[in-house]
Amino acid sequence: MTAVKGFAALLEHFFTERLMRQRKASPHTSYRDSFRLLVSFAERRLKKLPSKLAIEDLDTPFLGDFLDHLEQQRHNSARSRNARLAAIHSFFRYVMLHEPQHAALAERVLAMPSKQYTRRAVAFLTPPEVDALLAAPDTRSWSGQRDRTLMLVAVQTGLRASELISLRCEDVVLGTGAHLHCCGKGRKERCTPLRKDTVSALRRWLRQHQGQPQDPLFPSARGRQLSHDGLQYLLGKHLAIARRCRPALARKKVTPHVLRHTAAMTLLQNGVDRAVIALWLGHESVETTYIYLHADLELKQQALAKTAPTKIAPARFKPDDSLMSFLNNL
Repeated sequence: MTAVKGFAALLEHFFTERLMRQRKASPHTSYRDSFRLLVSFAERRLKKLPSKLAIEDLDTPFLGDFLDHLEQQRHNSARSRNARLAAIHSFFRYVMLHEPQHAALAERVLAMPSKQYTRRAVAFLTPPEVDALLAAPDTRSWSGQRDRTLMLVAVQTGLRASELISLRCEDVVLGTGAHLHCCGKGRKERCTPLRKDTVSALRRWLRQHQGQPQDPLFPSARGRQLSHDGLQYLLGKHLAIARRCRPALARKKVTPHVLRHTAAMTLLQNGVDRAVIALWLGHESVETTYIYLHADLELKQQALAKTAPTKIAPARFKPDDSLMSFLNNL
């Protein structure tokens, strides 16, 4: 195989050969977003066009500055930072294989560790908060009807943000056995059943939208597929209205993924088995749904109510040894 020279050519080959041809990954993989952020940062910091960047420019101090930028300026979580680093690691493994002269640099980059982070409880909305959010759009307008239907679909189906914005008109099946068809993470296809209120909302929206089968189900104002930023923007716009009547929403960071968690918690609180929830959400493993068990305080309180108080007799307090006390208080 002829060696490929230059960062730009290597990156193009990484996407077209490794990801798209060999691994059959989507061209809209999160790796694309990671490298868009990286080359934009490099252009500002190094004063170089992305196509003029060299592999040597991406040394570990520079990449460390980029990861710090994500956390400090873009306010990304440690988890998001680790996802960007994983994309960089994958690229440099490709570089090490195809450009051995850069092996030393690649080894240093691959040695950059992921950052540990606190696993917080899953954020989700309560039924009154969901009602306030769905009441926020002005359904007399085209965009208001679209936004309310989109958010209703999100909290009922639990689709990922990428799955929501990728829906086409032909993916909606109404009538008996109404459901949505989507191609989710890992190219796994699944069908999600719809409630009667969601069916009614979708039927009204399709009449108003009048899109062709291949058209986006929830298009932008220009008729194109919504972007992730566009989805977050419309959600934030209606959250500002919903917070006026539900002040508790002001204490929550609500993203499209929180709507997915809300769907999962609704299923769990209504007694749906974890295996069914995993299938519903398109999880790779049933174990993933354990996060919702940890988040549901009401379930924990029900478990606590079933326990009997202990009958241990009270004992006299005895202080620890001085050295042990010192260690315990560190």
